[in-house]
Amino acid sequence: MPFPCVKELPISRLVLWNIDLTLVDVAQVTRAAYAEAFEKVTGVPLVYLAPTAGRTDSELFFDFLARNDVDDTDETLLPRFTKELGEAFARHSDQLAVRGRMMPGALDALNAVMRLPDTVQTVVTGTIRSNAKAKLAAFGLDSCLDLSIGGYGSENYPKASLIQFTRMRAEEAYGRAFPESQTVYITESVRDVEAARIGRVQPIAVVSGSSTESQLRAAGAEHILDDLTDPAALVAAIRAATSED
Repeated sequence: MPFPCVKELPISRLVLWNIDLTLVDVAQVTRAAYAEAFEKVTGVPLVYLAPTAGRTDSELFFDFLARNDVDDTDETLLPRFTKELGEAFARHSDQLAVRGRMMPGALDALNAVMRLPDTVQTVVTGTIRSNAKAKLAAFGLDSCLDLSIGGYGSENYPKASLIQFTRMRAEEAYGRAFPESQTVYITESVRDVEAARIGRVQPIAVVSGSSTESQLRAAGAEHILDDLTDPAALVAAIRAATSED
């Protein structure tokens, strides 16, 4: 008995964006929200911070606990922290555009990607969903992205897993194939470049954070931009990274 024909899905390109220091810089507001949520949940002031680049909010929380000598055996701490973090961030949301900034060229970059045929763009970020949306909305960037399929820190998975989950959500939502070879992750952090490699997609690095070009290249980034101010260079990098040649 012959096997029935299986119709292959059309193939599209998926562009994943990191948010912090790639599209926006709202570190001051984020730190204030971390401090409020941490003290509310633990009763201990957040004195000792931790490096944030390429890390999820859940990873940071457990690092905060260790650095500030707080017992981490209470399993209710993380969900309570996540809830309080969202509420604390909402209280400070009016300060995002005042104390933060959109990274140079970010809006033009997103618009350039929107014009690429057969391309969907969303985010993979360590930030919890509500705060990620607020960060982007404060600078009018949210309408350029399909945030319904994004990967967020509230899912409590490492970035490499979030990349794969986001790709699968895109396929389900659009009824199209988004192969690993047609997926890129745009970020400024070494840890994210490494996560892209582990997640089997191509990283495109932007030298807009604390990582140097040499560090990003050593982590596995073949395509590196100084910033996002040249949309043509970004589009060329995306096309090169997803080339079948």
